[in-house]
Amino acid sequence: MVSENTEAYAVENLFSVAGKTVVITGGTSGLGLIMAEGLLKNGAKLVVASRKQEACDAAVESLSPLGNIKAIAADISNAEGRHKLRDFVETECGAINVLINNAGTNYAAQLEDYPDAGFEKVINTNLSAVFSLTRDLTPYLEKAASADDPSRVINIGSMDGLHVPIVQRVPTFAYSASKAGLHHLTRALAVHMAPKHITVNAVAPGFFASKMTDYIFDHYLDDIEADCPLKRVGKPEEIVGIVTYLMSAAGAYTNGTTIPVDGGTNISKGHRDWMEE
Repeated sequence: MVSENTEAYAVENLFSVAGKTVVITGGTSGLGLIMAEGLLKNGAKLVVASRKQEACDAAVESLSPLGNIKAIAADISNAEGRHKLRDFVETECGAINVLINNAGTNYAAQLEDYPDAGFEKVINTNLSAVFSLTRDLTPYLEKAASADDPSRVINIGSMDGLHVPIVQRVPTFAYSASKAGLHHLTRALAVHMAPKHITVNAVAPGFFASKMTDYIFDHYLDDIEADCPLKRVGKPEEIVGIVTYLMSAAGAYTNGTTIPVDGGTNISKGHRDWMEE
């Protein structure tokens, strides 16, 4: 049976994010900044959070010509920072359509040198804080939610939560564990939040060019490309595209999933000369 609602199939309706109010943590650098730019260009209204005021000011200055963006210096790894962001959302927005939990950190060291403090910091920032902030902002997501257009939580996980990374040569035990935990937290929250008309999904990116990846690209880009079936790193529009899908009408029925955006790296055995005897 052919649907009579042909407007629903129009690309401009199916993938529109115009007018949606979005909170992005870690939104002033790396993937957060890429997503902020892409969503602004497509009509979303943004609140970006970052630890440093200078980074917030720079993001607003560079991105405000593209659309409606506000920024707040708030460290979401601690309760004080999360409460600061929550109060800002209540005052400036009242309701939000999308929360993108992007802020994260990493720590790399050999097993015998890996400190408890480093492990705990990564788990706290990448996993515990995501849970706490999502809980605290749920009332504002509920205000914007409906059965036909649910509010969305998008957790930025990692391909390293799907496989054991070795390209960098230095183990990142806590990072991989935190992202794997985040993927499962996504599933648990999706079940709980669905009756509130809120979907929860995760994106598991591979390597994308940013200041955060400058060092590893300078030293190991050939290995990274060899490890990827598509033999390249990601393009900015490819992370914006998947987030746009999850935010839009096209993604309204997608819930509780983790979507890799890594060119297939998480399922690749690759070619690793440095591991051959």
